[in-house]
Order: sequence, then structure tokens, then C-alpha cells
Amino acid sequence: MSTPQFSRPGAFDLSSLAAPAGAPGGAASAGATGAYVLDVTSPDAIAEVAEASVQHLVLLSLWSPQAPTSVALNEVLTRLSDAYAGRFLLARVDVDAVPQVAAAVGAEGVPFVVALLGGQPVAQVPPSADETALRGVLDQLLQAAVTNGVTGRAVPRAVAAQPPDGSDDRAGDDPRFAEADAALGAGDIDAAITAYQNVVTANPMDHEASERLAGVKLMRRTAGADPEKARAAAAGAPDDVDAQLLAADLDVVVGSIEDAFARLVDTVRRTSGDERDRVRTHLLELFEIVGVDDPRVGVARRNLSMALF
Repeated sequence: MSTPQFSRPGAFDLSSLAAPAGAPGGAASAGATGAYVLDVTSPDAIAEVAEASVQHLVLLSLWSPQAPTSVALNEVLTRLSDAYAGRFLLARVDVDAVPQVAAAVGAEGVPFVVALLGGQPVAQVPPSADETALRGVLDQLLQAAVTNGVTGRAVPRAVAAQPPDGSDDRAGDDPRFAEADAALGAGDIDAAITAYQNVVTANPMDHEASERLAGVKLMRRTAGADPEKARAAAAGAPDDVDAQLLAADLDVVVGSIEDAFARLVDTVRRTSGDERDRVRTHLLELFEIVGVDDPRVGVARRNLSMALF
């Protein structure tokens, strides 16, 4: 999958907006045009948004009726929230009505869209209303969610608007991955890997299954690892292949894709024989995770070829 780059946001604290225990919420889905849309009408409702991101991806979209580009972007995101059938929740914030949220996230203008996982901001989404570009970003964010063990789906908030012809193009659960999805939902990574491997074995050309398999393997390899400690260990032992592989894995998890690829290409240059082949194979698996059509993968493939020959 080809995915445009998106930036990592600066730190911000959503908890400062959360309502105290027992306080009324301020979220409403009345008037929403998508099943997986939450209109935030009070800063108190941010607590619900942050809590939801522990279970599934959340896009927090700041907009204003006075900014047509933000309205257009929300229309596309709303359609995509239905198309992705709850794999993410769209939380829309009218900054004219709830300016506290814009202040909390440091938004200087709209549109402003940030992705939340585990109650934390993980990426600022480019404010483009191009649906193809947004699908690419969403696919990458959802892969990151799976890698970090966030595999749930949003609960429908409303009945989605149907096209005039009565058709419904929302994506349902893929039966190919039902067993793996159930295992992930139960927290059984080993069973999920086995299920995905069975799909790949049955159809080696199923690239989506290969991507998912690689992503869940990455989840298992990085479980409980500390990115900063791993990077420090790799820096202190450049010839330690295991240290370089783990650091590269964690680079991918946090979105430092170029760093991960450069690290392993350099390791290929420094190794030979079985160790070199091990690093090469690992790098090819990371290519699957990022997406073989991603331009960064193309650059890394060329660098890998030069390192090998």
C-alpha cells in the first residue's frame, strides 16, 4: 500500500479537559452523517474520546463552519469512517463552539486532524480532502494500531446515511482473517500468527495477508521493549545484529521508517554470510509492513541492492 508521510505531533495533555467523576458528558451523535462519528460538543467529552482510543484508532478532527476546507475534509472522513466499518472513530470538534480543545492540542488553525491511540496522539494527519491519500494514511495508522495491540472496532453511534441508490459500500469483516482477528481480540498473538500464516500458505500471492502476518510478528518481537533503551543498545554495539534488528523494529513501530531502513541497510554492509542474509530477510519483512508500494520502500530497496552488490 502506498502511504503519504504524516508528522508526529508535539505532546499535549487531553486529560486536562476531562470531566471530573460524575460530571455529565458532552458528546452527541445527533445530526451525524456517519455511523462511526462522534460530535464533541463539550470539552468534557474528550475523556470519552481518549478512552475510546485504547480500544481502536480515533481521528480527532478540528473544524469550523467558517472554514470550507475543514468542512470538505470532514465529509470525506465521515464517508471513510463508514467505509472502514468501525476500524476507526471520527471525533469532530467545532472549534468555534469548543475552543478549549483547539487550545489543548495547540491547533493554530483548521482543518487540524490528529490520530489517537492508547489515549495519546501518534500522528498529525495531512489536511487533504483527497480520498486516496487519506486511505493511504488510514491504512498505515491502522497497521500501527495492530502492531501496538489495538485491534478493536468502534461501536456504531448512529445509522449511517445510505447512498441514493440504496447500496451500501461499507467494508465488512473479511472472512479470510476471521480466525486471526478473533485471536488478536483475545490477546493471543501466537494464534493470530498461525492463522495468518495459514492464509499465506494457502495463497502465497495474498499480499494483504502477508502484510498482516508481518505486522503481527513485529508486534510479538517488540512486546514490552523500550525504544530508547533499544536504540541506546544498538548505538553502543553496532555489530550486534540482534540489537540492530530490535532497534529497527521499534523504529517502525514509532513511525521512524527511514531510520529503520537505513539502520538495517548499514547492518547489511557490515555483515556477511548467514548474518547478512538474516538482516536482509528481516528488512524485506519490514518492507511488507510498511507497504511495498510506499516510496520509502523503493528507496530502501535500491540502497539494499547497492549494499549487497
